[in-house]
Amino acid sequence: MARIGFIGLGNMGAPMARNLLKAGHEVAGFDVMAAALDAVPGARRAASAAEAAADADVVLTMLPASAHVRDAWLGTGGLMAAARPDALLMDCSTIDVGTAREVAAAAGERDFLDAPVSGGVMGAEAGTLTFMVGGSEAGFARARPVLEAMGRSVVHCGAAGAGQAAKLCNNMMLAVTMAVTCEAFVLAEKLGLSHQALFDVASKSSAQSWALTTYCPVPGPVPASPANRGYRPGFSAALMVKDLGLAQQSAKEAGAVTPFGAHALDLYRRFVEKEGGGGTDFSGIIAMIREGKA
Repeated sequence: MARIGFIGLGNMGAPMARNLLKAGHEVAGFDVMAAALDAVPGARRAASAAEAAADADVVLTMLPASAHVRDAWLGTGGLMAAARPDALLMDCSTIDVGTAREVAAAAGERDFLDAPVSGGVMGAEAGTLTFMVGGSEAGFARARPVLEAMGRSVVHCGAAGAGQAAKLCNNMMLAVTMAVTCEAFVLAEKLGLSHQALFDVASKSSAQSWALTTYCPVPGPVPASPANRGYRPGFSAALMVKDLGLAQQSAKEAGAVTPFGAHALDLYRRFVEKEGGGGTDFSGIIAMIREGKA
């Protein structure tokens, strides 16, 4: 079993760290909010990120944004300097591809992986996350046992930055799919078709999708979906805005035209900024669509 320094114990990081402990790994945790450690009983409390990393076999970060990742790894006294030369280094945050490649380049010959996740808080708690991994084959092989303690699917996507590229493409598809799924349920309501009837047809037909069958945006058909708990977030609309923004940034840099992704960003940004939906699950955008504000 590995000694793991885990930095960033928020809504996603805390359940991920708990699953590492359940699998028998040792975890030294750090978060800028000291109370976050209370959610990971059994983890050793480190006084700083550098202390958490100092004697770890694996150093893992789960942080809010690119700037936090860059500062944590490359800042003065950062993790790149604090970690052992032979430690496996991983970032599971969702950030821009350029920053992921910058940090990987700074690692030199050391194994550094970008390994963002899909599955939201529910997946983190259940240990069913999907990890999209960028980095060397050798680093991926080292990381697999650790990632499999937190997830159900672990995919090597390519060289440095490839994990982040996969995450941004995936979430752009998810946002567009969820928006049109919400539109369809609103149309069904106006046509007098029940939620359950639409679900029963679409979930077994050509419109089937994860947004429908796992994360159905109306109460009833999928009991575990956020729609059945007042749209309390598994994945917040604010985070979707962040990811769609990163996807549009990457599209611009790559010279790709993504009109549906751009429209989804506009919809979710309005939901967050004008409708106050930032702390709501991203499927909660159905309320804005139902009110004709999309």
